[in-house]
Amino acid sequence: MAALTRSKPIEFKIYAPQAKRVSLAGNFNNWDTRMLTAKKDSKGNWIAKVNLKPGRHEYKFFVDGSWLNDPHCTSCVSNSFGTQNCTVEIK
Repeated sequence: MAALTRSKPIEFKIYAPQAKRVSLAGNFNNWDTRMLTAKKDSKGNWIAKVNLKPGRHEYKFFVDGSWLNDPHCTSCVSNSFGTQNCTVEIK
């Protein structure tokens, strides 16, 4: 029997205590900045959770109208805008 490819719940976090609105966008949601809104905790961290299938996914945070890379990300790739996208590998 073939193994089923199951999605895994992945948590993304960025520290932005002054931010009014933070969302997560990537190739897993067609870079839609309105789809995955992050929730702010009492320490100023914004957390977004998403189920991702195995493979490599590109993403960025969208903070108060500006694209920001994940400061905890260790792997980035160039994008067509001359900047970098963060990547996460799901096994």
